[in-house]
Amino acid sequence: MAGPGAWEMLTGLSSGHRKGGEICEQLRALGASLDWDRECFTMDAGFSVAVTEAFVRLYEAGLLYRGRQLVNWSCALRSAISDIEVDSRALPGRTELQLPGCPSPVSFGLLFSVAFPVDGEPDAEVVVGTTRPETLPGDVAVAVHPDDSRYTHLHGRRLRHPLTGELLPLITDPAVQPHVGTGAVKVTPAHSPADTEMGARHGLSAPSVIAEDGTMTPFCGDWLQGLHRFVAREKIVCALRERGLLRGLQSHAMVLPICSRSGDVVEYLLKSQWFVRCREMADRAAKAVESGALELWPAFHRKNWQHWFAHIGDWCVSRQLWWGHQIPAYQVMEEHPRGDGQDCWVVGRSEAEARALAAALTGRPGAELTLERDPDVLDTWFSSALFPFSALGWPQETPDLARFYPLSLLETGSDLLLFWVGRMVMLGTQLTGQLPFSKVLLHSMVRDRQGRKMSKSLGNVLDPRDIISGVGLQVLQEKLRDGNLDPGELAFAAAAQKKDFPHGIPECGTDALRFTLCSHGGLGGDLHLSVSEVLSCRHFCNKIWNALRFILNVLGEKFTPQPVEELCPSSPMDAWILSRLAGAAQECERGFLTRELSLATRALHHFWLHSLCDVYLEAVKPLLSHSPRPQGPPQVLFSCADLGLRLLAPLMPFLAEELWQRLPPRPGGPPAPSISVAPYPSGHSLEHWRQPELERRFSHVQEAVQALRGLRATYQLTKARPRVLLHSSEPEERGLFQAFLEPLGTLAHCGAVALLPPGAAAPSGWAQAPLGDTVQVYMELQGLVDPGAHLPLLAARRHKLQKQLDGLTARTPSEGEAETQRQQRLSSLRLELAKLDQAASHLRQLMPETPSSRSAGP
Repeated sequence: MAGPGAWEMLTGLSSGHRKGGEICEQLRALGASLDWDRECFTMDAGFSVAVTEAFVRLYEAGLLYRGRQLVNWSCALRSAISDIEVDSRALPGRTELQLPGCPSPVSFGLLFSVAFPVDGEPDAEVVVGTTRPETLPGDVAVAVHPDDSRYTHLHGRRLRHPLTGELLPLITDPAVQPHVGTGAVKVTPAHSPADTEMGARHGLSAPSVIAEDGTMTPFCGDWLQGLHRFVAREKIVCALRERGLLRGLQSHAMVLPICSRSGDVVEYLLKSQWFVRCREMADRAAKAVESGALELWPAFHRKNWQHWFAHIGDWCVSRQLWWGHQIPAYQVMEEHPRGDGQDCWVVGRSEAEARALAAALTGRPGAELTLERDPDVLDTWFSSALFPFSALGWPQETPDLARFYPLSLLETGSDLLLFWVGRMVMLGTQLTGQLPFSKVLLHSMVRDRQGRKMSKSLGNVLDPRDIISGVGLQVLQEKLRDGNLDPGELAFAAAAQKKDFPHGIPECGTDALRFTLCSHGGLGGDLHLSVSEVLSCRHFCNKIWNALRFILNVLGEKFTPQPVEELCPSSPMDAWILSRLAGAAQECERGFLTRELSLATRALHHFWLHSLCDVYLEAVKPLLSHSPRPQGPPQVLFSCADLGLRLLAPLMPFLAEELWQRLPPRPGGPPAPSISVAPYPSGHSLEHWRQPELERRFSHVQEAVQALRGLRATYQLTKARPRVLLHSSEPEERGLFQAFLEPLGTLAHCGAVALLPPGAAAPSGWAQAPLGDTVQVYMELQGLVDPGAHLPLLAARRHKLQKQLDGLTARTPSEGEAETQRQQRLSSLRLELAKLDQAASHLRQLMPETPSSRSAGP
């Protein structure tokens, strides 16, 4: 299941401002296999019916109510926002921020020490620390811990407000931390969650001093009313200084709540809103995970899930936005207000239903009543949490969700996903009596290559379509200008974008992007996406394409594939590559079953690139040029292509489809119309090809290949094909190499390869390389290398490496990973120097016995 705004959620971007068409275009470009016939928008008429029905049912069940409580408020949006839309930004100390609607930068991370004079004692005062002096007009008390001996003598006394001179009580409360600051705190119930609870315990009033638009309210007095709250802050601080009540100002580490949608500082305001009672539903959601009815992957999210539901509060679902589902609640506008001072509200599926309810509630004819519908809209999380149900016909019918969503693949960042899934589970179990799904796979959040969250203001946002099709720098910059960034942010973002993509983004293709995303460990931390990494995957795609061109050329037009169960390897090399193919199938199967897709990508990358292309294709090329051509390799190549592409199809669907359709069909029935519906190879079905011992033995052959290639590079044998001898005193090892002599020579780009008879002397003047303790590899040099010309080159190379070694050795040892890397580099340089010394020794053996030759060498 792809959630609303899948890519935006995957990268942590808000998709509310984006057109639904763009989101669908992104999903289609990414190759999402979705039931497109069920495509719907959360504002569709049918969906609106579901949202209204859910609201009404929750209200009738006593789980939805209207109350005056503290909410997260974005002054820039002039709306309440959810907890998940509040970013906690840690400030190490004094930090200046440019905020929406504020004429100049504002300093945060400051602690203001303010004196509250004790009434009746001219020289006595209580000093409190605050990071929010703009809320001082809303202070109604000062609190200390009841056991704090510093203030025992002041219990029950009154303090003078530093701005108004009004008398405030000094209260005692165990929630105060006596060891933090002065041990005394100001109490502002209307603008602090902790103070709201404390105010309720002590029966304190809660005057609001910050308005919805972020300006100061009339309660603050004419000198502050209408001022931006952070402009008012400076005016308040100046007033405190003039009155001699500012006791200090210092840098102070703090956490600042920031609205993720507007970038403004979040205010806590007391508002009359609609709230969902979450405790009962949260307990059910927590038990669903505890019992195993709902399975979360990765498993570490279970702890976050339980913690979130254990500390959940009531959910504010009112939003003051111009778009969304309007709340189906109506206020009864009575001429004579009720004696309790409470507004009269009714909830109905329609105005007619609400009017009938209002008539029954007031005892008056409905036609005589005036109803005003709540202008607020519902939190988008409320409607999106209903998506799995409403998309399948709820409330007209109750769908069997387990049939549709045995595994829901939600593309999003983990925090957003946990929040969204939690809402779905709560509402789903309450409204339908069933879980929306039995498993959820939580993806990592995609960040940029530096690990930063994608943000328009940073200029690091990546549209998947731009990576797929490529885009020039000019177009990228135009997209920035079309956004809503202010001039300062635009300049910064444009510069950052130009630095990251000086030539734009190259065309990488869908398959490369999908493979890159899946290659990261999905069960761990955030995913750092690099365009260069996607481009590398595109090169991998090209490698697969070229391999298939070669294989199709080998097969020809009259080729008839053998059934998989009848294919038997005719050589050790055939057996080796089929074993590698079976191993890749097993690893892919394990990756999908454990939801760790990186296991599958690693297995397929290694099979296609390092096993098939780098080894098997190169090894069988000489055989394929023989006449008559042996029958074994073409059949093996077909099976590698057919099964290898089917294994690759879920990750690279477009490339796999294009190439698979070009393969000749297997006999025995009509072929599948598409690779996407062709049987996926299982490890069990290919188990008869699996030969782990053969793979272990061939790894020794590959070590010999690498050693010979190293010798060729050392002596710069670019075109020559020197003879090779292998010596081993172990009969088992001799048998191992005997089976692979021809492919060993081919892969090492050498001539004839033979085994040196037991007891035979080592050839004189041949280059030598050890393979472990029992095997020696010899490579012919006589007549292939000019010692006189090559020795000076070795000497120059040795001088360069020795200089690097001396410089690295002279460095002061460091700690941790840096020191580990230094030691590894030192070992590598010493090994390379030893090889050069050995090469020089071999070359001197090839030179005539003259005084100059005896003194030559590095």
